[in-house]
Amino acid sequence: MPVHILALFIGAALDLLIGDPEWFPHPVRLMGKYISFAEKRARRGNPPRKALRRRAVIVAASTVLLTTLVSGGIILLLGLWGYWPRLIGMALMSWTCLSARNLSDEAGGVRKALAVSVEAGRKRVSRIVGRDTAQLDERGILCATIETVAENTTDGVISPMFYLALGGPALGMAFKAASTLDSMVGYLDEKYRDVGWFAAKADDVWNFVPARLTALLMCLSAFPLGLDGRRALATVKRDHANHLSPNCAWSEAAAAGALGVMLGGDHEYFGKTVHKPTIGDDLRAPEGEDIRRVCRMMYLSAALMLAGIAIIALMLK
Repeated sequence: MPVHILALFIGAALDLLIGDPEWFPHPVRLMGKYISFAEKRARRGNPPRKALRRRAVIVAASTVLLTTLVSGGIILLLGLWGYWPRLIGMALMSWTCLSARNLSDEAGGVRKALAVSVEAGRKRVSRIVGRDTAQLDERGILCATIETVAENTTDGVISPMFYLALGGPALGMAFKAASTLDSMVGYLDEKYRDVGWFAAKADDVWNFVPARLTALLMCLSAFPLGLDGRRALATVKRDHANHLSPNCAWSEAAAAGALGVMLGGDHEYFGKTVHKPTIGDDLRAPEGEDIRRVCRMMYLSAALMLAGIAIIALMLK
């Protein structure tokens, strides 16, 4: 089996076992520091809109390019020491690209907090969503959590697996840089729309294929979990375009259909209402157990993805 595929499997195992411990020097923190630095440089001198949008391209391109070069350089240096140092380094990089365990833990934290009070649920869900949470009721908190798990099954699990398998840790880290960039500056509000427009568009491109693959995997995962896989497939077919993003509704529609709940709709961002179409059918009210169900869909989708990667790797051997 190719070394980068083996590294991916080791990284996935590490993510499943220990997630993202706070003590580990996660590369995303370094990416975030560079993005903040580059954004400040881009804004220096209060440039006109056209100039800022040109600089936004440089911010995005430099973030991804620098991350790729550093990651590739580390792998090459480790390779000079031998097979095992290279494998260990590649496995650690692969681990940091994945976030299934952390996503599941955060979603579970929302479920537990909501069992205490709505206010506790609001505070906890604010850790994993970009929308305003101060006015969310119980249903809003549950829907926000389900949507986040579904959306990040693409961003934090299937997409990085896709690029790690396609091009190894260097490409996986490049995707992680693009994703981090989008999460920091890729907003449509007045503050970020010019400095983050290219990051947002680039993130759409990166996730285009994995988003559709994620929807299929989530639909398939619904069947053995006792959820409605047929309705999930039908909902994806009908509602996959019901989002401002060309990618997010694919996995959200799979989750909504499998669970029989309605997601999407209007949300508050930075004090302003953003109008969004609904996704799924309002067959019943969401419940706390739905958070567990969508997390199981995420894990099984990841397992199916790894199985597919293994089969393809063995066929190409």
